[in-house]
Amino acid sequence: MKKLFILLALGSVTLQAASGLDTAKIDQITGLKGKLNEKEGTYKVTFPRDDVKIVIDGWKMPPFMGLGTWAAFTKGAHTEAMVMGDTVLFEDEVNSAMSAAFDNALQVTALHNHFFFDKPKVFFMHIEGEGSVDDLAKAVKKVYDTTKAIRGPDAKPAESFAAVGQAPLPQKNSINAASLNEIFGMQGESRDGMVKFTIGRPATMHGVKIDKEMGVNTWAAFAGDDKNAVVDGDFAVTEDELQPVLKSLLKDKINIVAIHQHMTHEEPRIMFFHYWGRGSAKHLANAVKSGLLVSGLLNVSSPVQ
Repeated sequence: MKKLFILLALGSVTLQAASGLDTAKIDQITGLKGKLNEKEGTYKVTFPRDDVKIVIDGWKMPPFMGLGTWAAFTKGAHTEAMVMGDTVLFEDEVNSAMSAAFDNALQVTALHNHFFFDKPKVFFMHIEGEGSVDDLAKAVKKVYDTTKAIRGPDAKPAESFAAVGQAPLPQKNSINAASLNEIFGMQGESRDGMVKFTIGRPATMHGVKIDKEMGVNTWAAFAGDDKNAVVDGDFAVTEDELQPVLKSLLKDKINIVAIHQHMTHEEPRIMFFHYWGRGSAKHLANAVKSGLLVSGLLNVSSPVQ
């Protein structure tokens, strides 16, 4: 028994020496058994997303084929450690998991799909963070715990954002454009009771100036009526703006549905994220406006109401 304990202790020391990290602590905090890549100096914890049956193109897909959540730790340049990871999520888990990541000092760098014809729909949220091994492992665990809390009571992912008892959107759109024009401090485009605002930002690609009409734009479109409305849209932000603007919209209960790029070789690099929200038209407009103010895309004197 004593010999076995010594061998286990030596193995732990070997892993720590190879990665420069306390790997036993990562295992203990996350509740997962990681694997060392000695050549890369990384320690990776993984688990299969096997708590929900996932069918891709009519085929029940084993988690081994790309349905694994993971987080990889390596020695940091300016901090004790850095973590990067990819989290397999269902639609009703995404925004809770993203909020947990932000609440625990992680960054969210992408949100997208990997498949077509998947039932239920599966999304992948990429995370990154720097700090102590303790803090990073605890942050990763918090993100994972959000999915367990949601799936624990119900293995079937929700099929709507709608809360229980929420009234359906009106069949005829009748948004008051004037009140939203005042909030944004600009004239929106109106059509059939809907209103849309579009803000461009200059960039260059291959030495060519591009702007709003070439696709470098932030937009918000409103439908429904003044008391029961929906907003959807897209933010075009720099890498430095991405995290604070995401946090701003999440704070105001706007759902993030995708984070990705639309172009290559653009300067500055532009990230795009898409969103969806329900509520009164004024609340939604002010939530979007707050994000615009955080990003610097909007500079108006009218206060957020």
